[in-house]
Amino acid sequence: MSVELTANTSPETATETEWEPPMPPTDLIFDDGEPLESNRHRIAMNVLIRSLQQAWSDRHDFYTGGNMFIYYSSEQARNRDFRGPDFFAVLDVDGTKERQGWVVWQEGGRYPDVIVELMSPSTARIDKGKKKELYQQTFRTPDYFVFDPFEANAFQGWHLHSSEGYQLLEPNERGWLWCESLGFWLGTWSGTIDREEAIWLRFYDTEGNLVLLPEEAERQKAEAERQKAEAERQKAEAERQKAEQSQQLAEAERQKAQQAQQLAEAERQKAQQAQQLAEAERQKAERLAERLRSLGLDPEEP
Repeated sequence: MSVELTANTSPETATETEWEPPMPPTDLIFDDGEPLESNRHRIAMNVLIRSLQQAWSDRHDFYTGGNMFIYYSSEQARNRDFRGPDFFAVLDVDGTKERQGWVVWQEGGRYPDVIVELMSPSTARIDKGKKKELYQQTFRTPDYFVFDPFEANAFQGWHLHSSEGYQLLEPNERGWLWCESLGFWLGTWSGTIDREEAIWLRFYDTEGNLVLLPEEAERQKAEAERQKAEAERQKAEAERQKAEQSQQLAEAERQKAQQAQQLAEAERQKAQQAQQLAEAERQKAERLAERLRSLGLDPEEP
C-alpha cells in the first residue's frame, strides 16, 4: 500500500503502513485427472474409507477421504505440487462439512492424523521416501502406513515420536500394525470385495474383530435377524410340542379317569347284582320257610 505525501508531511514523518501477509490462493485445483493405479487400488481405498465411516457411523467429529488433494502452503499451491494421500483421516473436526479437498488454512491448520498410501512398483520409492519425509516433517502426521494391494507382504507403518521422528511399528503375532490415532489395528484380510478377490488392508478392533463395511454390516444384521427368527420359530415349535404333549397327557388322564369311573361303575353294578342275588336268596328262603310252616313244620327246628 502506498502513502500519499502532502504539504504538511515529509518522507521522514510519513506513517508507515503495517505489513500484511499475502492472502492464500483461491484458485485451487481439486482434480488433476490422474486416475488411481488400478481398480484394486480404488477398491482398497474405498474399503478403508467406508469401513471407518461404518465403525464410527454415530460420530460427526472426524473426516476421512482418499485420493484428494491436501493443500498446506501457498507455495505448494502456486507450484501445483499436488499431494493426495490414498487414504487419510483427521480427528476432532466437523465431519459433516462438504469438501472437494483438504485445505489446511481453511481447516484451522489441521493436518491428517492418519495417512495410508497404496503403493505400486512405480510409487513405492516416493511413498517411502519423499512423501514419508513430508508427512513426518511438515504434516507431523502421527500414523503413516504403506501397503501394496498386489503384494501383501509390502505392508509397513510408522508412528511419530516428537524427538525421534517416525519409528517403524512392530507387527503383532498376526502381522497387524497398531494405529494409535484411530484405536484400531491395520492388517490384511483375504476375500472378495466388489467382485474382486484379493488380500485387502482392513481395520480390526481391539478385540480382534474385523471392522465391517456397510454391506457386510447389513448382511451380518440380516443373518442375526434370520437366526433370531429361526430361534423364535424353534421356540414356538417347542412350545407347540410342549402344549401338544400336555394335551396328550391331559387326554391320557381323562381316559384313565374314565376307565376308573367305568371300573367303579362295574364294581357298583357287581355289588348291586350281588345284593339282588342275596335278596333273591332271602326271598327264596322265606318262601321255603312259609311252605314248611304251612305243612306244620318249624323251619327253625333242626
